[in-house]
Amino acid sequence: MKVVTGVVGNDIHVVANRLIELSLKARGFEVFNLGVNTYLEEFIDAVIETDADILLISSLNGEAEGWCREVNFLKNKYGKLLDDVVFMIGGNLVVGTGSAEDIVPRFKNYGFDLVFHQVDLNTGLDELEKFMSERK
Repeated sequence: MKVVTGVVGNDIHVVANRLIELSLKARGFEVFNLGVNTYLEEFIDAVIETDADILLISSLNGEAEGWCREVNFLKNKYGKLLDDVVFMIGGNLVVGTGSAEDIVPRFKNYGFDLVFHQVDLNTGLDELEKFMSERK
C-alpha cells in the first residue's frame, strides 16, 4: 500500500518524521515522505499524484488543529479522487492541554478516519494496519 506522509504546517520535527517513514517502510508500505513544513493542499496533491491509499499527517508542535480544519472541504472539492483514501493524523495535535476524548472527535469531524493524539507510533501503526485489513 502507498502512504503519503509528512509534517503539517510550521512544524520542523524532522526526526519524528523520519522515524515514521522508517517504521512504515519496515511494515511494507511504499512511502512518499513530503518532509516538514507541508501545507494541507500539498498533501492532497501528492495523494492524487501517487494514487496513495493512505494519507498520514503528523504534528508535534500542536498546530495541527489550525492547519487541518479544511480536510472535509478538500475531500468535497476533489470528490471521487479521494473517496478511497484513508486520512490519518497523529502526534501532539493541539496547543496546550486537552484529552483524547475531546480531540479525537474534533479531528474526525474535520475529515480524518483515524486520529491519534499523543499515542506512540507503533500503537498508531498497529491500528492503521488493523483498520486497513478490516476495510478489505
